[in-house]
Amino acid sequence: MGRPLIQRVATPVLHIAYEATGDPTGTPVILLHGFPYDVRAFDEVAPALAADGAFVLAPYLRGFGDTRFRDDTTLRSGQQAALAQDLLDFMDALGLARAVVAGYDWGGRAACIVAALHPERIAGLVSVDGYNVQDLAGAGEPIPPAWERNYWYQYYFHSERGRRGLDRNRDELCALLWRSWSPTWAGATEAFPASAPSLHNPDFVAVVIHSYRHRFGLVAGDPRYQPLEDRIAQGPPITVPTIVLESGADGVVGHSATEDRAHFTGPYEHRLLPGVGHNVPQEAPAAFAQVVRSLLP
Repeated sequence: MGRPLIQRVATPVLHIAYEATGDPTGTPVILLHGFPYDVRAFDEVAPALAADGAFVLAPYLRGFGDTRFRDDTTLRSGQQAALAQDLLDFMDALGLARAVVAGYDWGGRAACIVAALHPERIAGLVSVDGYNVQDLAGAGEPIPPAWERNYWYQYYFHSERGRRGLDRNRDELCALLWRSWSPTWAGATEAFPASAPSLHNPDFVAVVIHSYRHRFGLVAGDPRYQPLEDRIAQGPPITVPTIVLESGADGVVGHSATEDRAHFTGPYEHRLLPGVGHNVPQEAPAAFAQVVRSLLP
C-alpha cells in the first residue's frame, strides 16, 4: 500500500499540506509532528488508526514539506502561538468541529495549547512529554547543566553562524539530532532520508531560527499572535481527556513528564515507554497508536 496523496487546504496564513487516511465519516484524528521530523513519523500509526474507523489527518507544520505561506511579506514565525493557531485554522478549513489530537515536540505544543484554550474542539489529547507549553517569562532562568548541554542546538541557532549552519548543513545537522535524541533507535539513520526532503521547504530555516530565538526572547513574535501568547502565558490547565507519554530514553528532554501533572485537571493517564527516544510515533508506532485508539469513542 502506497503513501496517501498529499492534499492542501487554505487557511488565513498558509496553504497547509496534509495526508489523510481512512473514512472521512470517522472520528477525526490529527497527528502532529515535531522538529526536525515530518509526517513520515506516522506511517505505521495512521493506517492502524484508520483500520479502527478513524479519519486520520497528518498536516505538515509551517516550514515543512509542501506547506507554504500565502503571502511573501508574512513573518516566518515559529512561535508557539503560531503553531497553535495553525492547528485551529486547519480544523476550521476542513470543517472539523472536534478531533482527537496527538503530537510530540512542536506538534505536541500546538496540541496542548489548543486543548487548553479550546477544549470544546478537542475530544482527547495524546501529548509526548507532558505539558508541552513554553514558559516564555521564565526562559532566561538556567536549568541543570546536564540539561543545558542537550540544548546546544538551540543556543547554536541563536547565532548567525548557527543560522548559516542550519541552512548549509541541514541534512547532516538534523540527522545528528535524530540520532542524538533517539540513542536507542537503531533505525534512525535508515529512516531519516524519507523525511529529509521536508526540511528543504523554502521557509524551513527562517521558521526554525525564529522559533528558537523567540522562545528565549531574542526576537519579537508576529503581532497577530500576541493576544494568543498572552492567554498562553497564564498557564491554562488542560481539562480534556489526556494521555501523557514519557520517553524512557529521550536524548533531549531532561525533566520527567510527571512534574507537569498539576497542569492536567481532567481525566489523565501517564505512561512511560522504556527504551524509546524522542520520536515516539516512529520508534514505537504500536504503542502510540494504541494510546490514541483508547481515546476514540
